[in-house]
Amino acid sequence: MTSAPPDQTPAQLPAISEADILARLGQAAFVWDIASDAISWTAAAAAIFTDIPGETLQRGSDFAALIEPHRAVRSEALVSALQSGGTYRIDYGLRASTTAPLLWIEESGNVRTGADGRPLRVEGIVRINNERHAHDQQLLKLSQRDPVTGELNRTHLLAALAESIEEASRFRASFAFMLIAIDHLGRINDAFGFDVADDVIADLARRVRLRLRGGDILGRFSGNKFGLVLKNCTADDANVAAERFLAGIRDEVIPTKSGPVSVTATIGAVSIPRYGRDVNEAVNRAQEALDSAKRRRRGSFNLWRPNVERDAQRRVNIRVTDEIVTALNERRIVCAFEPVVHADRSGPAFYEALVRMKQDDGQLLLAPDIVPVAEQLGLIRLVDHRILELVIAELAAAPQAQLSLNISPATTTDPDWWATIESMMRANPGVAGRLIVEITETVAIHDLDDIRSFVNRLKALGSRIAIDDFGAGYTSFRNLRKLAVDIVKIDGAFVQNIAHSADDRAFVQTLIDLCRRLDIATVAEWVQDETSASMLRDWGCNYIQGRLTGLASADRPWLTTPLPQGAVR
Repeated sequence: MTSAPPDQTPAQLPAISEADILARLGQAAFVWDIASDAISWTAAAAAIFTDIPGETLQRGSDFAALIEPHRAVRSEALVSALQSGGTYRIDYGLRASTTAPLLWIEESGNVRTGADGRPLRVEGIVRINNERHAHDQQLLKLSQRDPVTGELNRTHLLAALAESIEEASRFRASFAFMLIAIDHLGRINDAFGFDVADDVIADLARRVRLRLRGGDILGRFSGNKFGLVLKNCTADDANVAAERFLAGIRDEVIPTKSGPVSVTATIGAVSIPRYGRDVNEAVNRAQEALDSAKRRRRGSFNLWRPNVERDAQRRVNIRVTDEIVTALNERRIVCAFEPVVHADRSGPAFYEALVRMKQDDGQLLLAPDIVPVAEQLGLIRLVDHRILELVIAELAAAPQAQLSLNISPATTTDPDWWATIESMMRANPGVAGRLIVEITETVAIHDLDDIRSFVNRLKALGSRIAIDDFGAGYTSFRNLRKLAVDIVKIDGAFVQNIAHSADDRAFVQTLIDLCRRLDIATVAEWVQDETSASMLRDWGCNYIQGRLTGLASADRPWLTTPLPQGAVR
């Protein structure tokens, strides 16, 4: 390999024009005279625009006629350049004819102006940019698509839904928005792994896609849900389409790497724009219809329809929610106390603290009016915190009092509630032994391990545990023994008619006998008459509660009539 003689200077190298350099780089330069609309190109333009006649390149208007998708892109770039220093860079497509392939061009230029500030000419460079455009399009596609199914992701699905709503409103058209939920996808995850679940998701997307019409839109809404925009779709059409989708999903097994998997799906839909005037309303109502279909029967379809009672209840819920938050802030959440009496009627064993809410007019809202709404809207933990504070304060102020309180399922795993009760127990020695915490049987069934941990922690503090509404959830007695609870409260639905129902008598008597054998105390709820009370006493029930022994009130009887020592064993 030889090098240039050391005395050779750059001035002695072969002369290369700027046009030659641009041509070697696959670029061509131009000058566009604005007044005459004439464009002058360097020779390399012929190599770049191979299919475009030379005369078409000579005028700005003729050249613009070939531009896609927006012909005015160059003119608009000039206006923008005049406002931002004179330079610009744009991308556009060129097509010599309707059958010719699209050529993607990158153009950079500088606008020269006269003394009056008007544009005189444009000096610029163009080059072919097909690879970069393809890369940008691929990146755009990836940003819009779900990686598992290749369909629209949630963001772009909702954007397409918004566009469809606007279009339907403008042209007085209608369509349906559907949510398709794969039933029990979590079970597939647990049994086979996430890779098999992804195979199921991808295959279902393919099956749904095969059954769509041109113009319909499919996207992945969430982990187990797809969203569908079905254009020009009436309510009757939606029913037909939904059955087609459901049949296509349930009638064939899905081949996966772990073997065939059989699944079903549930669908909820809403007619747009009649019942969905914006994206939020459309999604919420489709989800509402989906939830309703799941409650009725998995693998079914439900179309959202107006419901006067539901809407009225929703307005009540909104009002009650606002009232609950305000009452918490204003300390209007209070307790009422219902006696739990020894079955031999020797006196109260303890009192159950029930939530009440004082209203502005002085009336009280009862627990059934407060707790369900508070649970549904995530306020129950705040309510449980307040009741805990009130109950601990009562126990601290009255050493002879014994109280129980109910907590919601969410509170059993609430770290803030635990931090509160532990700090209060430390601050008030002797209170824990007089506190009974009641949890519902349905919680114990579904979260046995978590509840067992909850029970053990409370027992370590010195408190006792009661299972409320026992009998409604059919907990096995083996699980009951595992939990090591202290008290079982028999669901009042079985107690209230024991004087007249042989079946209820047999059920309640059996529960009492089994609990006695397990050394668990029993409380019979909703006791309304002397006959029932006598039966329960004779069967060995420890305590009774209900209308016969006194309903809840704001009174604190233990302040005047102390509870017997060792009232609850």
